[in-house]
Amino acid sequence: MLKSLLKPIFALCIVWPVMRLWMGLRIHQHHNLPKQGPAIIVANHNSHMDVFALMSLYSPLQQRHIHPAAAADYFLSNKWMAWFALNILNIIPVTRQNSGQGNPLQGCEEALRKNKILILFPEGSRGEPGKMQPLKSGLWYLSAAMPDVPIIPVWLQGTEQIMAKGNRIPLPLFIDVNIGRPMYYHPDKEQFKAKLLNNLLALRPLYKKRDSND
Repeated sequence: MLKSLLKPIFALCIVWPVMRLWMGLRIHQHHNLPKQGPAIIVANHNSHMDVFALMSLYSPLQQRHIHPAAAADYFLSNKWMAWFALNILNIIPVTRQNSGQGNPLQGCEEALRKNKILILFPEGSRGEPGKMQPLKSGLWYLSAAMPDVPIIPVWLQGTEQIMAKGNRIPLPLFIDVNIGRPMYYHPDKEQFKAKLLNNLLALRPLYKKRDSND
């Protein structure tokens, strides 16, 4: 029972106050956010703050349904980080260097079949602030296995200035989250990746309208 309360308590006491008050998180196009799963939220990735920004889109009571997909080699590298990642962040570990033994996305598929909401960064790892890296193919394989699950593109602006690669202390700057319309599986992998990239990049100009929150 206590274990199931850890993530909601963390969200209520840490994530929401930090992201909503300290970081001034602003949400655009909120109506595109899925209220329940199964669904996959994908976003650009420049900072450790990215996952907390996406988690804060949902209330503390909804947190048990939210699962970030995260690199097993990084988040399970020591027992303390592994405990925090598995019990507080509620991650689904994904093996990035798969030697062909089993399905590295099996945990993600199982979560979606249980109507969970998955957070996934299609670049695979944090990149240079403000720039997109080439998209990995993992999301396409996951979508091929779950073709009816909506994929919601999200563009994060501001996290790259707060806690980018190499920075350890979060600075109080505004974070904007722009949520796009859902897309679905396409049988051509390269077309799928190109459409996803275009959908993500198309969300960037909306941040020029700072008063467009809804």
